Amino acid sequence: MHKYGKILIIDDEKITLKNLEHVMKKEGYEVVGTDRGPHALKLLEEQYFDVVLTDLKMEKVDGRQILKRCRELHPDTEVIMITGYATLGSAVDSMKQGAFYYISKPFKLDAVRKVVEEAIAKVQLKTENKELREQIEKYEGKVKIITQDAHMQKLLETAQQIAPTDCNILITGESGTGKELVSRYIHVNSNRTDGPFFAINCGAFTEELLSNELFGHEKGAFTGALTMKKGLIEMASKGTLLLDEITEMPSSMQVKLLRVIQERELLRVGGTEPVTVDVRFIAATNRDIHDAIKNGTFRQDLYFRLNVVSLHIPPLSDRTDDIPLLSYFFLKRYVTIMNKNITEISEDAINLLINYDFPGNVRELENIIERGVALANGNTIEIAHLPEDLRELSIKTFRKKEGKIPSLENQEMAYIKWVLNEAGGNKTNAAHILGIDRVSLWRKLKKFGLEED
Repeated sequence: MHKYGKILIIDDEKITLKNLEHVMKKEGYEVVGTDRGPHALKLLEEQYFDVVLTDLKMEKVDGRQILKRCRELHPDTEVIMITGYATLGSAVDSMKQGAFYYISKPFKLDAVRKVVEEAIAKVQLKTENKELREQIEKYEGKVKIITQDAHMQKLLETAQQIAPTDCNILITGESGTGKELVSRYIHVNSNRTDGPFFAINCGAFTEELLSNELFGHEKGAFTGALTMKKGLIEMASKGTLLLDEITEMPSSMQVKLLRVIQERELLRVGGTEPVTVDVRFIAATNRDIHDAIKNGTFRQDLYFRLNVVSLHIPPLSDRTDDIPLLSYFFLKRYVTIMNKNITEISEDAINLLINYDFPGNVRELENIIERGVALANGNTIEIAHLPEDLRELSIKTFRKKEGKIPSLENQEMAYIKWVLNEAGGNKTNAAHILGIDRVSLWRKLKKFGLEED
């Protein structure tokens, strides 16, 4: 039986080497052996091994050097140390340097088999996780944005055209529409693609913390600043920085940011020497930035610096053609993650999703599909696997009665009943919610036979 795994065995005692080679080959592993450390280093440079089984004490090149080189060349490879000089110090040192395990001579072959098997299992798990991440990344919208909507396709064409120009960009759109996704798309299609991409939510920090996160600090700038820390603007040099919720940025930060954009340099907190930076800024907001300018909470000069090109991402409710496409995209992702065999979303469930408003946009759709995958037992996500409020929506609004589509009058009656129920039977509150006066509500209740004695 052939086992998964390729092993390199290094031991300057030829009898030990021969025994280990024999045992590991018998176990079904692909085995390469050498009794010379320098030759082992050459083999590591030429080939990939899942596990390296090496003697600790050898002439010219010892086990520690093998371990170090292996960590540099193949970080996922597991190294097992064999030593005839088993002191706690050498064992602990090897483990600290990243060895998987150590075995002391004389050893039992069964013990070696078990340790190698565990090391191979760990490598296999790491490989599977890596492949899974790569597979998800292939679907993942970090670089690829799933759409067949004409407006979104036009937006992506524009994004691709402006990506290499290096100009600053303002992205607007409701929460959950994918502003960070579009920012990453621009970064990947720009000349800065090999540089870093960072994102920060300007509304998630106090003014002091935001300043520290963006601009960094010098050693001793304040109590607890024991070392110098680079801020995100400096770290994003040669790359892209997304400033999300830009309208939440305090006025003092806006002044500093404006200076960075104009001068291409910054001062760390507590610093006196300017630091040169080369950053592309993308700003994003789910608010009306023009209102923020009018009421004085956002600087107009900063707006002009950031809004060289503006992109508006439409809400998901405006691109219903994308809902089935995105639903199956998220289905593929989560069946892979959860290791489930779900291939379909029922037509009723898709129709319900298409007719839903999605106040949380694409992010909400993703959560709904993730939940559906978690709850579904068969190979199909049904209406029963969708959130309760969505199922109620299907009962109240979209379900046919005896094969007939409800009339407007039927819908009005059902809606008035639902609002009354939500208002706890209070007609005054119900009338206020419905936007009519109490007399009009009374007339409607009488018309539909819903008034109480």
